[in-house]
Amino acid sequence: MARSLRNRKTAIVAAGVVAAAAIGGGAAIAAGGDDDATETPITGSALAKAKAAALAHTGGGLVTGTEAGDEESAYEVEVTLPDGGQVDVQLDKSFSVVGSKNDGRDQDEQGDN
Repeated sequence: MARSLRNRKTAIVAAGVVAAAAIGGGAAIAAGGDDDATETPITGSALAKAKAAALAHTGGGLVTGTEAGDEESAYEVEVTLPDGGQVDVQLDKSFSVVGSKNDGRDQDEQGDN
């Protein structure tokens, strides 16, 4: 009888460990899928320079997001235009525009278009 109780306790503990691992794994997957959680915003004087360069490129708008060390460039600045469209402006380390993407379309603009 003691062996049966011990086996039951072991099974309950094992089930709890499996459940905790499943929950923890699901949370890790959910957090891993959030690109915004891993982005580093631009700060300090670099922020002012990046905003100015992006707004000059788009002809105005509102800066709604920034990222330093973007996978495509040194800096990325998201600008929301007055018509509601969005442009992601890619900048190099000297804050020169190296590309932009408008509204998530597949066409990239390169250079100073």
